[in-house]
This record gives sequence, structure tokens and C-alpha cells, in this order.
Amino acid sequence: MAEGLTLRLATFVAGVRRAGVPAAVRSVLQAAVTDAVGCALFGLTTEAARIVHGFAAEQGGPPEATLWASDGARISAANAALFTGTAIHGFDFDDHHRAKLHLSAAVLPAALALAERERADGATLLAALAAGCEAMARISLAADPSAARMRGWHLTGTCGSFGAAAAACVILGADPAETASALGLAGTQSAGLWAFNADGAMTKRLHPGAAARAGITAALLARRGFEGPRMILEAADGGFLTAMSDTPRPEEIDRDLGTAWRTEAICFKPYCCCGSNHASIDAALALKAEHGFTAADVRSVTVGVSRVVERQTGFPYTPSTVLNAQMSIRHNVAVALIDSAALIEQFTPARMNDPLLNDLIARVNVAVDPDIDAVYPEKYAGIVTIDLWDGTRVSRRVDHSKGMPENRMTAAELAQKFMSLATASVGADSGDELLAHLRGVFDSSDNAALMRLLGNVTIAEPRTAVSSAA
Repeated sequence: MAEGLTLRLATFVAGVRRAGVPAAVRSVLQAAVTDAVGCALFGLTTEAARIVHGFAAEQGGPPEATLWASDGARISAANAALFTGTAIHGFDFDDHHRAKLHLSAAVLPAALALAERERADGATLLAALAAGCEAMARISLAADPSAARMRGWHLTGTCGSFGAAAAACVILGADPAETASALGLAGTQSAGLWAFNADGAMTKRLHPGAAARAGITAALLARRGFEGPRMILEAADGGFLTAMSDTPRPEEIDRDLGTAWRTEAICFKPYCCCGSNHASIDAALALKAEHGFTAADVRSVTVGVSRVVERQTGFPYTPSTVLNAQMSIRHNVAVALIDSAALIEQFTPARMNDPLLNDLIARVNVAVDPDIDAVYPEKYAGIVTIDLWDGTRVSRRVDHSKGMPENRMTAAELAQKFMSLATASVGADSGDELLAHLRGVFDSSDNAALMRLLGNVTIAEPRTAVSSAA
């Protein structure tokens, strides 16, 4: 068979364990694992994750992988991954990428569950995460993420199955042909639509978990000899790239493959809301700090964004669900101006329904800014202009919000975020113990001790606040 685009990517994936993972990529993935676990712990306090946790426990299956917070119960790897992915994305605090998706939420659950099933060591887990994240990011970039998003696709779901399958194939030791089949089987299961924005539904939380489960299924079937379409990316009729958008960029799969890692560009969130809104939050916070005005001083706010972000988060806002608030740039900028924060406390029913907050939200306007639109998504930029009642106008543009690769959160800030989330969900002692294990996750002989801890944590009753240190 001639080596096509899918098979070339599969060959790369199958070779990552042997070739090794660059130190810079390892460093980012170390942070990503810790950050994702912290997000999942707090995610378990949310209704969506609790529903999926109960569903996964009922579905059960062979005792392959640990279900978190279950007194050590073991279920099928696929069902465990379904839960873990939903929990990581359960409060929209998890990492994201300028390929317009969340990498760890889809890839880590598949890698962790199968690593436990196969008793894989830390080095193999690292290779699996690197291969899965790289494949997922490149496939999204090749689909033209802005165009795919404007068509209504949620790329974390649609591309997540590929990333999970790639990670699973590394754990299982699949060869390039098997990996290509697994990618084909993952692609034909890919799913994720943006309809959740219409009413703040829970499906956004589910998409990475469903992708992780699909990726595991794809890899296990491929290892048994079930043949998936090995031209899933490039096929003219029904190929993934042409299905996602009218402007696919297949060259993004091959460009610098194996030498320049898209995984290095993972972004970590200091705010628990849509990552496309973070630059505008930073701009609003900077203006407030510089000029010292209060919300009562503000006559109007104009947020300049790209056309994709205007569609995605600039919708008319009225309080409904937490997800609806997390996606709304109007809410995010207004609550930041009042509270000087956009953390978990800012996304509670009580806070969302505050009349003073909603009065300011009504004065926030969102417009497409041509300069911002021209650089998106290479830059998740935003510009905020505030008119005060006294006639003063102030404006600030931010190109690289806190947490982006050009403006990284420090190791101390990420550890503080983890501990605030862990303390709120499982307590400080459990958080300290988990953090110690996570720091050595890629050096361990297996992840059994970590999974025992996660299996036996006790999750607090649903909470609505966490330390502002996050």
C-alpha cells in the first residue's frame, strides 16, 4: 500500500516510543498531567461528571482500570476513560491549544486507563501522551480549525478520538499499519457539535470523555485485526479533513513532523472559562488596575474579537447554566471588572444572578475587530475599550494572555492552582500526596500507586467556591 497521509502520521505515532520525547515536550506534558488531574478532581464536584461517574460504575466491565473516587473499583478501560475525560473538562479549567481544542481531556484518560491495564511504565505513558497530543493538534490544524468551528464542529470531540487512539496504540505497541487502522476507526467515530451553546447543555463536558472511549475502542479493535480506513484523513469522499471544512490544509500533518512539536504550545488556564476570552479578561483587568475605576464608573464596554470568537462567545447573554456563563465573553469581562477575577466563585448560580453584575453585562458590546480577526487563531488576542461616565475612554489590547506559551504560568502558579482545586474537592492532605506522585509520573515503573490514590479519594459534596489563589 502506498504511504498516504494517514499512514505517514501513523508511522510517526508508532515510532515515538523508540525515538524519544524531547525535554521541552516532556516538561509541558508533566505540567499538563498535573493540571488535568487537578481539574478532574474539581470536575467530580459537578453534576455532569457525577452523572457520568455513576453511569461508568453501572456499566462496569472487566477490571482493567480504576474508577476514581470509587473505593478502588475497577471497570473497563473504555468506561474509565469516558468518566475521566468528562471530569477533566467538567469545569472548563483544563488546558487548551490554538488548534482550537483541549488536548489533555481527550488524550490523558485513554493513556492512563490503558497504561494501568497494560502495566505500562512512565516512559511509555509519556510517549503515548506525546504521540496522542501531537496527532490531535496536527489533525485539527489540518482541518482548518477556524473554518471547522464556524461550521459548528467542536474540535475537542471530533479530533479527540484520533488523539486518544494514537495514545492507546503507543501503549499497546501497535505497528504503523495497525495504528493507521486505529486512526481510521477513531475518525469514523468522531463526533462533537457546538449545539450546547444554544442552551448551556452538558454535552461539551462529555465530548472529550466520549472521544477517549472511542479512541480506546479503535485501538483495541485494530490490534485484533479489524481494519479501519487507512486513508481516513485524505480520502476525497468521506475523508475527515474535507468533512470538517471547505479549506483543509493537509500539509499541516507533515510540516516539521518529528522536529517541531505542536504539543509544546499547550496553554494552561488561569481562568475557568473559554480560553478564547482570556485575552479580553486580561485587558479588562489591566485597565481596571491602571485607571482605578469601579463598575459604577463604566458607561459601556466594547470587546473587539475575531469573527470566530464573536460567533463562539459573543452571543446575547442571559443567566442560565454555568457553562453558558463560562462561554460568554460578556459575562467574563463584566465579572472580571467587578470582582477582579474569573475563578470558580465567579461561576456560581448566586454570582451569575447578581443584578449589579447583569446590569454591567448589559453594557458590554462585542464586535469583530479586523486586526484581531486577521491574527486569529495564531494569536488568541482581544481588545477592550471602556467608556466611563465622565467622558474618559481607555483601551487595551492583549495578544498573549496569561497561560499562553508566550506568557506561561510559572511552576509555582500551576502548583497553586492544583492545590486549590484539590483542596476544594478532596482535601489538602490528599492533594499533597497526589501532587508528590504526579511529579514523578514519567519516572515510575507503573502508575499503580497513583491510580490507587485516585481510586480511593473522597470527593466533597458539590461546592461552588475555591481559593482565589487558583
